[in-house]
Parts: sequence; structure tokens; C-alpha cells
Amino acid sequence: MKKEEIKELGTKELLERLAVAQKEYVQLKINHSISPLDNPAKITQDRRMIARMKTELRRRELNEQK
Repeated sequence: MKKEEIKELGTKELLERLAVAQKEYVQLKINHSISPLDNPAKITQDRRMIARMKTELRRRELNEQK
């Protein structure tokens, strides 16, 4: 998902996708600790995507306060 796609999502849908992404990220880390992943860079990609989603939510929160 790209930044533009994140901005187009509604807040409720973004929160739902964030929750799903966080669950997948935790499961990915657990699986990686048990046996190495084929692509360990996926962990970094997922973490950054979660950060992008949180950043967009925070930006919206700050815009509502003005």
C-alpha cells in the first residue's frame, strides 16, 4: 500500500487495516524467531507500513483539533 492509498482511506477503515497489520507483524516476528524467514526484509517493510498508517491517523487527529 502506498502513501496515496493510505490517505484515500477513511479513518475507520484505516484503523481496521492498522489492527490487522499489527497482528500480522507480531505473528511474523514470532515465526522468524522460531525459524528464519525466506525474506526477513518483510519485517522491516511491515513495520514501516504500520508507522505510515499511524502517522496518517495522527495527522488527521491534529487537523480535527484546529
